[in-house]
Amino acid sequence: MIARTETPMSLSRLLKIIPRGRPFAVAAAIGLFSLLPAAPLMAASSEWAVNEGGRMRLILLPESADGLRQGALVIEPKPGWITYWKEPGDVGIPPAIKPAQGASYSLERLNFPVPKVLMNGTMTDVGYDKPVTLPITLKNAPDTSGVTLNTFIGVCQNICIPFQADLTVPPNADGESHAAETALVEAARAQVPPGPSEDFRVLGHTMSADRKELVVRAILPEGQPTPEVFISGPSGHVFVKAHASTGDAGETVLTIPIGKLPKKYELAGKHWGILIVSGPRAMETTLAFD
Repeated sequence: MIARTETPMSLSRLLKIIPRGRPFAVAAAIGLFSLLPAAPLMAASSEWAVNEGGRMRLILLPESADGLRQGALVIEPKPGWITYWKEPGDVGIPPAIKPAQGASYSLERLNFPVPKVLMNGTMTDVGYDKPVTLPITLKNAPDTSGVTLNTFIGVCQNICIPFQADLTVPPNADGESHAAETALVEAARAQVPPGPSEDFRVLGHTMSADRKELVVRAILPEGQPTPEVFISGPSGHVFVKAHASTGDAGETVLTIPIGKLPKKYELAGKHWGILIVSGPRAMETTLAFD
């Protein structure tokens, strides 16, 4: 049976979902199933947690010499369903992962591959409409101890369903890795957008005085189509519409309309995320505001 704990979602998030035309429902876990031929449960993997919109499981590799333990959250929405990026768009539910209460280990990083913009009528979702694997990094999680992570995601079709489960990976006493699990985690890590490089980087950015428009100057790979841009601003805000034009010395100027920011939001000292997708390449970094 999948252990369940209190849903870590605010009332404001719930109220945000309901009026936008997606009835809200909660489906209990109904057991285990597999779309693949049956196979023995691997020692470094949790069981599948299942709900109405899909399934998920946790994979962990052995602890490395630096004391960190790499792993991945595998999410498989059912056909026709979606799940979400770190900023989900108009009405979605962002993934949240935290160690079980009282655990000695901590979550160091949760990474995301490049998402899609998924339009649903007038609503904009940012996420994934196919299976996705999110790389994670744990600290102080020795192989000799079991690991339980409280995992909370959203899956949506015509309804949005909070999907919560305690995913437990048992101790891996021999410290050995399994080839299939290692390959899956390494492939997931390879899909995470890298940081800036000489030919793909942000040169500068400015916010208009009325805070209605963000302008980003960037060097992008040559010969690629119009880039996609994802700006993750204040929590719960993502901006995905951008106009690209050519600036000085071949740089690209990205103009992003900024919707309504939180009341009394102080921009100074804040850091926003920016993900730029240019053809087959992607780059992710932060924008610091003075």
